[in-house]
Amino acid sequence: MAKLGKRTKAAREAFAGKENLTVEDAVSLIKANANAKFDETVEISLNLGVDPRHADQMVRGVVGLPNGTGKDVRVAVFARGPKAEEAQAAGADIVGAEDLMETVQGGTIEFDRCIATPDMMPIVGRLGKVLGPRNLMPNPKVGTVTMDVADAVKAAKGGEVQFKAEKAGVVHAGVGKASFDEAKLVENIRAFVGAVAKAKPAGAKGTYMKKVSLSSTMGPGVSVDVENAVTE
Repeated sequence: MAKLGKRTKAAREAFAGKENLTVEDAVSLIKANANAKFDETVEISLNLGVDPRHADQMVRGVVGLPNGTGKDVRVAVFARGPKAEEAQAAGADIVGAEDLMETVQGGTIEFDRCIATPDMMPIVGRLGKVLGPRNLMPNPKVGTVTMDVADAVKAAKGGEVQFKAEKAGVVHAGVGKASFDEAKLVENIRAFVGAVAKAKPAGAKGTYMKKVSLSSTMGPGVSVDVENAVTE
């Protein structure tokens, strides 16, 4: 077995025996042990009682974190003419049409969020096999297929987070940085959990939200009391 470093060993000892904490206590513990040489992301993982292989059990949505993510989100927009200009004015990092499609097909994906006007979807649709697995495919259900590209770009830049249940019903996302004030992280976490709770699909049976865990990029995870996470 590989020998644990001092930092990893200390973190594991700090987390040992601690589970089902309140959101506040979990955030405090994570912040105290997030001592990497960079500003670690605070990550949340939710285990849901759904099988996303069934359409009536898919969980997906979008939530605007009240205090942002602390991440510089790179936004690409598929648009032409006035809408392309509108996207650029709103701060989009990449704007294009067929030229952008060819760039993505060539394997260059230098963005974290993809937005498209409805008339661009025949072009964007050709990129399903590339963008789909990366959860970058524009979708009207989360507001990324829209004529209001300016608002969509601003929302993406301002801390909007998309979520989607993956295999085994797991939803995960970054909800801020370890450098954030504890109160701001707690507020972001509750907003995210609340959004996932509201996205409960009609086909979900039994316990919907089974487990909520928090961690920092380089730190151990800790479970949070589900009821405490859902209610303030």
